[in-house]
Amino acid sequence: MKETRNSRGKASGKVNKGENIFIYMAAAFAVTAIVGVAVVYILIYPKRDPEKESPEELLIRYMSYIPEKGYDQMYDMLDGGVAAQISREDFVRRNSAIYEGIGMENLAVEIMAYDAGQQTVIYRTSFDTSAGQINIENEAFFQEGENGYGLVWADSLIFPELLATDKVRVSVNRAERGRILDRNGRILAGAGVASSVGIVPGKMKDKDESIGKIAGLLDMEPEAVEKKLSARWVKEDSFVPIKTIPKVEETQLRTAHPEKQVLGEQERQEALLAIPGVMLSDTEVREYPLGEAAAHLIGYVQNVTAEDLEEHAGEGYTSGSVIGRNGMEGLFEKELKGRDGCRIYIEDAKGREKRELASRLTLQGEDVQLTIDADLQTAVYRQFREDKSCSVAMDPHTGEVLALVSTPAYDNNDFIRGLSDGQWKALNEDENRPMLNRFRQIWCPGSTFKPITAVVGLASGAIDPVEDYGSEGLRWQKDASWGSYYVTTLHEGKPSVLENALVCSDNIYFAKAALKIGAEEWADAMAGLGFLEEIPFEIKMPPSQYSNTEAVETEIQLADSGYGQGQMLVNPLHLACLYSAFCNGGNMISPCLVYRQEAETADWISGAFSEEAAGRVLEAMKKVVNSPEGTGYKAHREDIVLAGKTGTAEIKASKEDDSGTELGWFAVFTAEETAERPILLVSMTEDVKDRGGSGYVVEKDRLVLEKWFGADE
Repeated sequence: MKETRNSRGKASGKVNKGENIFIYMAAAFAVTAIVGVAVVYILIYPKRDPEKESPEELLIRYMSYIPEKGYDQMYDMLDGGVAAQISREDFVRRNSAIYEGIGMENLAVEIMAYDAGQQTVIYRTSFDTSAGQINIENEAFFQEGENGYGLVWADSLIFPELLATDKVRVSVNRAERGRILDRNGRILAGAGVASSVGIVPGKMKDKDESIGKIAGLLDMEPEAVEKKLSARWVKEDSFVPIKTIPKVEETQLRTAHPEKQVLGEQERQEALLAIPGVMLSDTEVREYPLGEAAAHLIGYVQNVTAEDLEEHAGEGYTSGSVIGRNGMEGLFEKELKGRDGCRIYIEDAKGREKRELASRLTLQGEDVQLTIDADLQTAVYRQFREDKSCSVAMDPHTGEVLALVSTPAYDNNDFIRGLSDGQWKALNEDENRPMLNRFRQIWCPGSTFKPITAVVGLASGAIDPVEDYGSEGLRWQKDASWGSYYVTTLHEGKPSVLENALVCSDNIYFAKAALKIGAEEWADAMAGLGFLEEIPFEIKMPPSQYSNTEAVETEIQLADSGYGQGQMLVNPLHLACLYSAFCNGGNMISPCLVYRQEAETADWISGAFSEEAAGRVLEAMKKVVNSPEGTGYKAHREDIVLAGKTGTAEIKASKEDDSGTELGWFAVFTAEETAERPILLVSMTEDVKDRGGSGYVVEKDRLVLEKWFGADE
């Protein structure tokens, strides 16, 4: 120890031991230590013999080993006579079981007094446990020998009343995890019952053959089954859980996706029960009634890992806890998880409670109610379940999100029951990427962006809605400076005015319009519409972009941007918010996901469009759906006025690439404030080339809307 002199001439110094720092000050009259945290401070009595550690110092050192799990070092400090009465193995087992079992952290030790005649240190300890803080006063006895003092250890050194025949019990009352509900109170995540497949080792016959059969029926490797059976705690009469599988009754009753019910589940369970030693027992699990239909939205829970416990230290997690992964389970983990109740007490040899040491009440998890409509969520999923697709539905007047769907999907119940290596590999190697959450990506919007170009141009004065841009045929370039590049279109509006261009979805018109707006004003307009900005929403979404850089670099890029190509990439929820401005006099609604009895409407961007421009473009979008020549006419209804816009975005490696794929879009909404069931639905589907383009998506959304408007209120 490097010695220094303080201003009063007293000796002081520091000794570094790992993360702990011991500070000694001579001529002090108390001893205090905090062990198990980064810094340990100690004030001690003057040493009686400079060649030997004092009992106070020895006790502090002994206690410092506890948070480090240095039970062997603790044993080495015992008086020889005591050490002869308890083996090292029994000592380590007793101390580790108690200190680790109660979840001891942040141990603090204070020396109160020293009785030299009795060689007794009187001290106070406090520490945190899984049941709260424990504070105790105790005594430690020392025996002096030739080599210094040895600790006279007894079980009472852990807790004063503790005898060798007593046990320290930890009773945990698990908090019930809160439910996730839809807007109508329907459960999206909650408590369910599954079947736990287990083995009683003592009842097995032909062990190797039986394990092989069990593994095959459970889609596991035999080695995985053997590992569970070889756990240290397993006895001949133990029930050893191997895997959780659906209860047969629940499998038969699931209605969210009956087309994918597990075939032969009853036969599988009967085959398992025919194997000697196999048993099935009910076990409570987290259940997701909508399964694949809401997997990306809801997410799932899993058992905590060592990394979780370290990251969330002090938040009430134990090795038996679960934690939310992805989706709502992860987003609202703090509200959903609650806090386990816990009691720590001493029990005597006859099983009677002797003393309660600490107690913490159970706090049940909170329910989280979403604005989601489970029926709509399921209806959208069923239409697009075979596609690589995503959809957003919202109330255009309140911003309440009614559905968020990504397909293809996975069954989040599989994560609760335990995925086999084969299942996990299949999910990750599937070329359709069912684990990818597509509504949290940004996509080329294609012609669904033309109404936005229209309002920007009208607001800037660059677009005169009745100006005829002239007939160009089905391809056009500004001039020879564009080389071989042409803007092409499938439909030409005649005359080439704004309304016709929207109804027929004329690319050339909107390319010309973007050039009239100009690159600088285009960039400013996009920034004013939330591009490069985080969407104000509970789920973090990537910001939309109008360029790969901070500016529109070329005329061709600007022209392509006008009809939603170029380097335009938009998040589907952002596009829905942009479209909401057509329903709200030009104000972009702020989306929300947490349900409130009285919906609180808030604007994300007030005055995003001028009211006049929004109204003019809205009238054109009504014709997109309601005029026979409109590209969205398949969604036309006689009973409700709808408006919208289709879009087909080309995804190509280069301008010359003619083998690229296409994204199909349809954005459709109730166009009148008096609509009884207002809705704004935006859907995008990949790979629609040669499948009808955006018309493929229009037909799917038409069926979704039939379900929505035909649903019971």
